[in-house]
Amino acid sequence: MKYEVLLFDADDTLFDYKMGESYALQEAFREFGKPECFEACLTTYQRINKALWKDMELGLVSSADLRVERFARLFAEHGYKLDPGAFSDSYLKHLCAASFLMEGALELCAALPDCTLAVITNGIKEVQYSRIRGSQLHDAFSHIIISEEVGSQKPEPGIFDYAFNRLGLGPEDKSKVLIIGDTLSSDIKGGNAYGIDTCWFNVRLQPADLGIVPTYEIRSLSELVPIVSGEVGQA
Repeated sequence: MKYEVLLFDADDTLFDYKMGESYALQEAFREFGKPECFEACLTTYQRINKALWKDMELGLVSSADLRVERFARLFAEHGYKLDPGAFSDSYLKHLCAASFLMEGALELCAALPDCTLAVITNGIKEVQYSRIRGSQLHDAFSHIIISEEVGSQKPEPGIFDYAFNRLGLGPEDKSKVLIIGDTLSSDIKGGNAYGIDTCWFNVRLQPADLGIVPTYEIRSLSELVPIVSGEVGQA
């Protein structure tokens, strides 16, 4: 076994975040009596939300501010007279119930009984705990490490220090740890800088960033098993 400890990103790696956010947005608009607004707002919301999460990675916005600001910008752009704070509460409530798995996630975790599996995510605490515990993967992970609790987020080294401490690992163990995630700027950049091997789950066929090079790149979760076992060499 080449890798004994696997650090999984949550959103769009094991859990289908795009499906979850679509479900939560639709249910929130329905709860506010405006179901017709969903189709008009989904693409706008995804653009705004993605930009704000990128700003959070850069330390330009806090998790608490992000929760409300994304809806303040959304409603301003579409001219809706809705309370962004109350809408955020509704959205997060529904997102907590959106435990949609990526294709192959359940089978992958079942195929790795000899590995220690952990989640390391920049997500919102109550959402991530609820979605993981409400999914078929609820007992798959030894630890769930969430940036909002740690006070540090990927790609910062602090969250990796915290993960290693929780997992009882030291610097000498870095060669047996692999991080798997869909985002070059947080998962892969953070793992590279920390000195652990990285696997970019590029299921959505995103363009590569020549400045951030993963150890491995996969397009489906099933490709991870031979990497972990050492059957597949580095790219």
